[in-house]
Amino acid sequence: MAGSVAASGFFPTPGSSPAALARGSKNMSGEVPETLSVRGMVAKPNTPPASMQVKARAQALPKVNGSKVNLKTTGSDKEDTVPYTSSKTFYNQLPDWSMLLAAVTTIFLAAEKQWTMLDWKPKRPDMLVDTFGFGRIIQDGLVFRQNFLIRSYEIGADRTASIETLMNHLQETALNHVKTAGLLGDGFGATPEMSKRNLIWVVSKIQLLVEHYPSWEDMVQVDTWVASAGKNGMRRDWHIRDYNSGRTILKATSVWVMMNKTTRRLSKMPDEVRGEIGPHFNDRSAITEEQGEKLAKPRNKVVDPANKQFIRKGLTPKWGDLDVNQHVNNVKYIGWILESAPISILEKHELASMTLDYRKECCRDSVLQSLTNVSGECVDGSPDSAIQCDHLLQLESGADVVKAHTTWRPKRAHGEGNLGLFPVESA
Repeated sequence: MAGSVAASGFFPTPGSSPAALARGSKNMSGEVPETLSVRGMVAKPNTPPASMQVKARAQALPKVNGSKVNLKTTGSDKEDTVPYTSSKTFYNQLPDWSMLLAAVTTIFLAAEKQWTMLDWKPKRPDMLVDTFGFGRIIQDGLVFRQNFLIRSYEIGADRTASIETLMNHLQETALNHVKTAGLLGDGFGATPEMSKRNLIWVVSKIQLLVEHYPSWEDMVQVDTWVASAGKNGMRRDWHIRDYNSGRTILKATSVWVMMNKTTRRLSKMPDEVRGEIGPHFNDRSAITEEQGEKLAKPRNKVVDPANKQFIRKGLTPKWGDLDVNQHVNNVKYIGWILESAPISILEKHELASMTLDYRKECCRDSVLQSLTNVSGECVDGSPDSAIQCDHLLQLESGADVVKAHTTWRPKRAHGEGNLGLFPVESA
């Protein structure tokens, strides 16, 4: 029995070294035993950690007639050690920050160099224009100029800017002129001396001639200036041109008077106020006397049984229609006047001229009605024919607010089709 045990390799035989016995010995199952130390004691194998070793077990499948058969063999497994590679984590995937910082610095220095090399000097004097739309004073401080881009929401069904849009440009430039000249006090367009006396400006009359209506994305250039109008009034004129072609779009003139903000009564112009605005007066007129004579004045009686009459009742101002002086903005009156104009005129004609006489201010709780009398017929295709209308905007009590006279000409072609913003309904 002792010989059987020695033959099995559990005990060393005389004359054999422990290392040789360890290399040559096998256990009963035919496997190589664990490494033995020089003293013959079993020592743990010197293997890398489990996390540092990847075991690949590959077993070839036998083939029968050229096809693989999934047969499991009983032979010993073959173990191969694959070199260690670190797993892909978030930190391992980050770029080299030093390289990234160097690249950003290089780009920044290159951009700064190009920026300093740019020539910002204008090629022409007229390029010193109103880059941000704030306007500037020209012609020895007597004229204020500002540019406006016609927006998509400022055009109407005929693809041109509405008359209200152009009138808003007039009002905006008037206020910016006062502000740029350093004459803006606490009130809405009032000078410092006017603010001390609680005075404000109110418009009493406007005349305008429209020669051309701008379209979407057109740039218009507005010039405005002031002059004296009698002893207690001030005249303000405007001239709107196309910025690129210089073509006249609109000419307008207006008369303004002073009102006490508290009593709502007209006031004389104090000498101190005249001393503020007097140096800015410019005697040039946008509308000549001959052109002004052709502009018919509103009739005293708008209601004429011999003419076609149209009425729109129940007009009430909204909160957004009021200005800072708590009365209806004068541009809103134009919209109310045109509310009673027949749709047949609005569809086939465009406003050529308008004269407005403001009689009474309108407050938030007012209820108004708009009346229009059509006194002319327009022959289609004739550029000289025109329609004339008399308008009256009055309170329900009967007090007149605004009287107006308008002339209309046939619409000019502005291109076919729509803007592509909305689908066209089929007939």
